[in-house]
Amino acid sequence: MGPTEGIPFLDLIAPHAELEEDMLAVVREALRTAGFVGGPMVEELERGFAKFCGAPYCVGVSSGTDALRFALMAAGVNPGDTVVTVPNTFIATTEAISQAGARPEFVDIDPRTYNLDPGKLREYLENGCERERRSGTLVSRRTHTPVTAIVPVHLYGQMAEMDPILELAERYGLMVVEDACQAHGAEYFSTRENRWRKAGSLGRAAAFSFYPGKNLGACGEGGAVTTHEERIARQVRQLRDHGQGRKYYHDTEGYNGRLDAIQAGVLAVKLRRLSAWNAQRREVAARYNEGFRTLHGVLTIPYEPSWAKSVYHLYVVRIQDRDELRDRLSHAHIGTGIHYPIPLHLQRAYEALGYTEGSFPVSEKAASEILSLPMYPQLGCEAQGQVRAQVVEFIEATTVHAASRRSTAAGA
Repeated sequence: MGPTEGIPFLDLIAPHAELEEDMLAVVREALRTAGFVGGPMVEELERGFAKFCGAPYCVGVSSGTDALRFALMAAGVNPGDTVVTVPNTFIATTEAISQAGARPEFVDIDPRTYNLDPGKLREYLENGCERERRSGTLVSRRTHTPVTAIVPVHLYGQMAEMDPILELAERYGLMVVEDACQAHGAEYFSTRENRWRKAGSLGRAAAFSFYPGKNLGACGEGGAVTTHEERIARQVRQLRDHGQGRKYYHDTEGYNGRLDAIQAGVLAVKLRRLSAWNAQRREVAARYNEGFRTLHGVLTIPYEPSWAKSVYHLYVVRIQDRDELRDRLSHAHIGTGIHYPIPLHLQRAYEALGYTEGSFPVSEKAASEILSLPMYPQLGCEAQGQVRAQVVEFIEATTVHAASRRSTAAGA
């Protein structure tokens, strides 16, 4: 892609052009069989994605938000419960909690990984909660409601530090439901088990989004729940289909949250390429890391611990002059994103939760400095070189300008 055309933040055209005939065959099959909702294509995707994630069960649903909502409900979160998560995530995480009838409470993030900080979680459970004398139920001091679940978000394609999170959950009798909507294929090395585990295989259940821009994206909306428990899978199947155990026999009230067959067929086609695409994303990230090596101290590149294998859904850097750098890249026709500019505890939608500025300083500082650079498997070396050149030139110019101002001030 030449400089006059610009470099998009995300390229959704190249992978579809590559797989166009296979995806058109999916549409033709749906037209030929009139299999538009459920059926063999959905079941094929569910089997394939369950195997990919290392979980026995997968249930396709209509979106990642539905996936997390249904997973929470099926795992046993009840109306009136408190569910713990992070403020540095997309609002769908907390929407799912609220729509399950629960209330979100936040724990701050690790400043390097931007994921749930296990130390802050321990502090919350020890100091922000108490046990009821009679029942022994863990209760939030803020909400005076039972704390029943933790939702670690595997943000930007990298898993949260799951061993200590799971240990705390076991100690306090809490469920863990993974928000893996940005982590298709990400891995975590569990020292407890002495092996690598995939996102979606560690919690009581996990939620995935197949929104078009995800590492595994549909040509529309879609999502899935993975779990090791047949009961949870069965409950999610009922929730997605109006509470039906079988047609017109409703065991409970449910939702219209089914996955379209055509989307499932498209996803099954793409699933065959996902591991290769994730490997390409890691190569793109490695080139970025090498290209920005000399900018250490000014530009913070993604931190990947030894226990993580990120799939780089996003490549997020950090710099104090974030908005100025973003403007520079925009003028050079290079697309960027900010994920996310306002932490959830400061969003107007959650004013009633009672948090204020300063409640979660790590998330708040990160939100003012993070910038997502172009990231997709087909991002070529030449285009990446243009991104790097613009970033380096910006930092060199601002460094010279800052030094000049300091010199002028010293001589005044």
